[in-house]
Amino acid sequence: MTITPLPVLLGDAWGAILAFVFLYPVLMSVFWMIGGLAFYFRFERHPHRIVSQPPERSDYPLVAVFVPCLNEEAHAEETIEALMESKYPNYEVIAINDGSKDRTGEILNGLAARFPRLRVVHQIENQGKAVGLNTAALLTQAEILVGIDGDARLDRNALHWLVRHFDEHEVGAVTGNPRVRNRSTILGRIQVGEFSSIVGLIKRAQRALGLIFTVSGVVTAFRRSALHEVGYWSPEKLTEDVDVTWKLMLANWEVRFEPRALCWILMPETLGGLWKQRLRWSMGGTQVLLDYWPRLMTRNNLRLWPLAIEYGLSILWAVLFVLLAAYRLIDYILFRVDLQSAPILLLGWTGLIIGTVCMLQIVLSLFLDRPYDRGLLKNYFWAVWYPTIYWIIAAATAAAAIPKILLRDKERRAIWTSPDRGIRPDSR
Repeated sequence: MTITPLPVLLGDAWGAILAFVFLYPVLMSVFWMIGGLAFYFRFERHPHRIVSQPPERSDYPLVAVFVPCLNEEAHAEETIEALMESKYPNYEVIAINDGSKDRTGEILNGLAARFPRLRVVHQIENQGKAVGLNTAALLTQAEILVGIDGDARLDRNALHWLVRHFDEHEVGAVTGNPRVRNRSTILGRIQVGEFSSIVGLIKRAQRALGLIFTVSGVVTAFRRSALHEVGYWSPEKLTEDVDVTWKLMLANWEVRFEPRALCWILMPETLGGLWKQRLRWSMGGTQVLLDYWPRLMTRNNLRLWPLAIEYGLSILWAVLFVLLAAYRLIDYILFRVDLQSAPILLLGWTGLIIGTVCMLQIVLSLFLDRPYDRGLLKNYFWAVWYPTIYWIIAAATAAAAIPKILLRDKERRAIWTSPDRGIRPDSR
């Protein structure tokens, strides 16, 4: 039996697929770099705008910082103690113990006895991060609500930089600048480059256009009245940060990025932990896009179309990338076709072009973030390996997320599990 090669079977479509899989990441990388530079020249270029000490205010509105915790006995104390060192004069902290099975509740109670600013809420069972945040919102009169993770260390000046944006009434949320602090393994060091070249640079580019796909759940400030208008956080969404971002933008609230609002975080340092985290992110983004697609298809939300289309194209790219890689692998195993004679994305001249563009992207992003992260450039050697790992994991998780979300019960509550927090975090 003669097997018709796939390129012959698809004809002209094969060339179009290869062109898209190759051109999409290159064009998006160029777009992100241009957008990142636009943000820099508008908001970051002048020396007085990048300072360690934020300018004083005539008033300091009450800020409530929410800290959802699930089995955080190893990190809760340093997270709360870092919050108590904040230089912002008017704030309170509400920690939510979401049914932890370890000593998290006991530790939080001890901290509450030490720090009058701290209140602790104990939920008997794991209700999910969104429910914890909604519960905390009912317990404060503050108009500005800040959410951080139970393993994060908020910078002393972060609240100052976040609050200043809410002087403008159209602002509904401001996301901060998460920085990876566990750098003891190769995966940890590689993710240092990721949070600059992907997270930081993309948020700069999106902010330059007035749109941000998602705030960072690890450090974001919200206007209470904006949250109240959109119904606060959704318990059934896998990624409550992506969901609340889109709810705010659909209600015409502005979402911003503040690179000076630093928050030091822990990231997975095992491939298994990284896979679980990225799969949840992919599922959450796809879930939000599918759920809000009918609302997006109106003229009132025309400004959000580029963001939705770009994310849809990224999913299409991921699926095609996985299928193309699988086809080439089967071709090689069954028919012994030389991979160099039938190159996929990361081989041959295409890989050279993509690699060069990615290196330029990483250099630029590390340059932009260097005022906020000491010694950032020394991680460049590890960051250069990032595109290969990132693309493989990103493509695989995006493709795997589609059937999982389509088969998921829409009303099912999204409870959470304790993530991989790294192997040996560096102290800061």
